[in-house]
Amino acid sequence: MEMLRAIAIGLPLTVLVTILALMIGTVVALPIVAGLRSRNRLVWLMSRGLVDLLRGVPPVVWLFILYYGVSIGAIRLTALQAGVLGLGVVAAAYLAEIFRGAISSIPKGQWEASSALGFHRATVWSLIIGPQTARAVVPAYTTFAIGLLKDSSIASSIGVAEIVFMSSQYARQSGEGIMVFFVAAGVYILLSVPLGLLSRHLDIKMRKAVAR
Repeated sequence: MEMLRAIAIGLPLTVLVTILALMIGTVVALPIVAGLRSRNRLVWLMSRGLVDLLRGVPPVVWLFILYYGVSIGAIRLTALQAGVLGLGVVAAAYLAEIFRGAISSIPKGQWEASSALGFHRATVWSLIIGPQTARAVVPAYTTFAIGLLKDSSIASSIGVAEIVFMSSQYARQSGEGIMVFFVAAGVYILLSVPLGLLSRHLDIKMRKAVAR
């Protein structure tokens, strides 16, 4: 029971870090996607450089930089803030590529037909390109969310009391060793499986909607 209690204590922060980092990544990814699709060479280069920089450095390094190296006067980021922000900006780079790839998968004929019919840009995105992009994004987006759930364990390296941190604390204090980590792995699986099922359900539902 003590083992399960220790893991349960870390569960809320695991979920919180994952959700907040995914939200930050999604929001920040949108302007990056716009930059990656820009015809302005400078804007494209800056966006491409940002994506490559964020993806090229291990997430744990970003967390250390934000937690130990960033301060505003006497104010420093808490472990939770640094963990969420660090994972969020890294997520933004990966999600930007996912979104860009999904948009690029839309046949050029869709764009040309929309332009020929004189549709407003907002209408094109909301009624034509947007829904098709969403269908293409769902599998990759959900897969990334599952990966981010597991990567939230990286936040334990700066002291965020999520599942891995609490499991490590319990293992050291109880001397029960590796068993607690097997239980923690089971919890991650229980959290991941519903996301995978949801992804498949949404994908099937969207395909049926398009087929009508």
